[in-house]
Amino acid sequence: MAPLITFIITSGMARLLGLAGIGYLNTWPKALAIGLAAMFLLTASAHFTQPRRAGLIAIIPPKLPHPALLVTITGVLEVLGVVGLVIPPSWAVGVRTISALALAALMVVMFPANVYAAQDHRHPASPHTGLALRTIMQILFISSAVVVAVFSQESLLF
Repeated sequence: MAPLITFIITSGMARLLGLAGIGYLNTWPKALAIGLAAMFLLTASAHFTQPRRAGLIAIIPPKLPHPALLVTITGVLEVLGVVGLVIPPSWAVGVRTISALALAALMVVMFPANVYAAQDHRHPASPHTGLALRTIMQILFISSAVVVAVFSQESLLF
């Protein structure tokens, strides 16, 4: 639930700052990029700090090899995605678009762990959000990433 709250509050605050005249945040796609960045920083931190890391390792489906390595890799990818979301387009055109699409793909790839977590709480630090709410949150986050990718002024998709 904390990722959802972080995303909503940060996106809303960013949009309010945009309405107050901060050009970097003057559209919803830009504000959503900042909300996603905050949400992914929060979730990435869990990949590296205990006891949350142990909880994330516990929710990796048993068929996948090297769960600790997978948690580390996905955490690093989340941090890299955050960097890409906040780099100003004037520094690197298209980076925000690519990062948003990559994070959307990462969320799709990681969804089986969310399903597994909703079915099997093997560790006290594992996320305990039910599957229905997890699915709704993933749809919101993925669709927001797509909005950022498609409707950012620097989008490569037009």
